[in-house]
Amino acid sequence: MTHFWWVRHGPTHQKNFVGWRDVPADLSDADLIGRVSDYLPQDAVVISSDLSRAITTADVIQDRRERLPHDPRLREFNFGAWDGLKFDEVAKRDPELSRAFWEKPGDLSAPDGESWNDVSSRVNTAVDHLIQTQSATHIVAVAHIGVIMTQIQKVVGDDPYKAMSFEIDNFSVTDLRYSDGQWFRGEINHLP
Repeated sequence: MTHFWWVRHGPTHQKNFVGWRDVPADLSDADLIGRVSDYLPQDAVVISSDLSRAITTADVIQDRRERLPHDPRLREFNFGAWDGLKFDEVAKRDPELSRAFWEKPGDLSAPDGESWNDVSSRVNTAVDHLIQTQSATHIVAVAHIGVIMTQIQKVVGDDPYKAMSFEIDNFSVTDLRYSDGQWFRGEINHLP
């Protein structure tokens, strides 16, 4: 069995789309960071997206766990032309597309960005690689809300819209397990 402990990076306090833009995480809540680190298994390996908000979050929860190289396949959605815009600006710029992007996730993408299916495929490739190459039973993966939701989709079925209905807070832990070709759901959005 491979047990993934997905941790969403610390908050960025951005009020706009943040995809591949590299913005820092707020890591000032030492008590919460300590609780998250203590909650995670010590015999886990730690991997993160290659964006700084995930890297620095992984750094502060790593403790004595082995660290794997950052993986760009664990990046957040590439929001393309929408990255950095506020939600109302995106709605004004692309009214029909912006609404459909959230209501019918799948093949739709922001201009010059990625679709749900693109991100899901990218992240699934990284996860499959980890399952095949890591002997560790526990893998702590520090990533982004969209990445974690694509993995929840594996457990709740083929409906990305349903996966998007889950709340994924900053520093929350979502545990998903893979065994004998099947995915199993543990706690989603757990804040220790």
